Amino acid sequence: MSIVIAGTVAIDNVITPADKKENLLGGSASYAALAATVFSRPVHLVGVIGHDFPKEHLALLEGRGINLDNVERSSGESFTWTGEYFADMNTRTTHKVGINVLEHWKPAVAGAAAGAKIAVLANMSPDNQMQMLEQLNGVDFILADTMDLWIEIANERLHDVLKKIDLLVINEGEAREFAGTSNLVSAGRKLQAKGPRFVVVKRGEHGSFLFGEKPEDFFACSAYPLHEVFDPTGAGDSFLGGMAGWLAANGRTKPSFEDLKTAVVHGSVTASYTCEAFSTLRLQDVTKNDVAGRIGELRGFTAFA
Repeated sequence: MSIVIAGTVAIDNVITPADKKENLLGGSASYAALAATVFSRPVHLVGVIGHDFPKEHLALLEGRGINLDNVERSSGESFTWTGEYFADMNTRTTHKVGINVLEHWKPAVAGAAAGAKIAVLANMSPDNQMQMLEQLNGVDFILADTMDLWIEIANERLHDVLKKIDLLVINEGEAREFAGTSNLVSAGRKLQAKGPRFVVVKRGEHGSFLFGEKPEDFFACSAYPLHEVFDPTGAGDSFLGGMAGWLAANGRTKPSFEDLKTAVVHGSVTASYTCEAFSTLRLQDVTKNDVAGRIGELRGFTAFA
């Protein structure tokens, strides 16, 4: 069952305490799409790139079963991000952002992508997310992500998006800011009241919370414990894509709360691989058997009598 994923396709330059790399594959849609292909193919990618986008990145995406027919090629320069992580790997500074081809981009969905039953609105402007939503007439389930920037500068438009999606994935800091409360359980419920039937609050190394439609529908998922985090860029996007990929692979286009609990675990464990190397260098080789193995370990780590 096919998935359509829209968002940024970028060139990243990343600095960590251990190393520095340039011209890496980045972007919310790139990570989400690669994570989704761990479980389900084809994945239709909707994005825009410039004349300078490395051909080897495109070859990698296509080699993983990602359809690029809806990736616009522009004569401008590609979207770029340069950031630096510090010792705790939770704190980062953005040194430079090149909006470039994103400035006037409007996503367009055509061909087989238009028939996808699961859609992912990866992190991008709420305007772009709304433009996608206007073209998703036959989709059964829509997952979306956002970030603090849009909460601050496009709050009203973001509220419009929330009224039209099924599941919001958001990190804990953003959840607190958007909901106006320091309590994550209250934040999750307040975000549901804005529109989405389901909300996932990502808590980094501490796991995630899933909120369902009933008061008792609450699930706390532990994160897979890593001995070392090498580069956390794209982990949240991988989480989102992994969830969508598992849902599609198992025909859960109208998932129940129980389905989403399983999807959250698969998304979380998939994201753990992203943190083990720069960019997508680890994620791009992950298989569903790899994920199944880690889920087995995680089950043992969290079971008790």
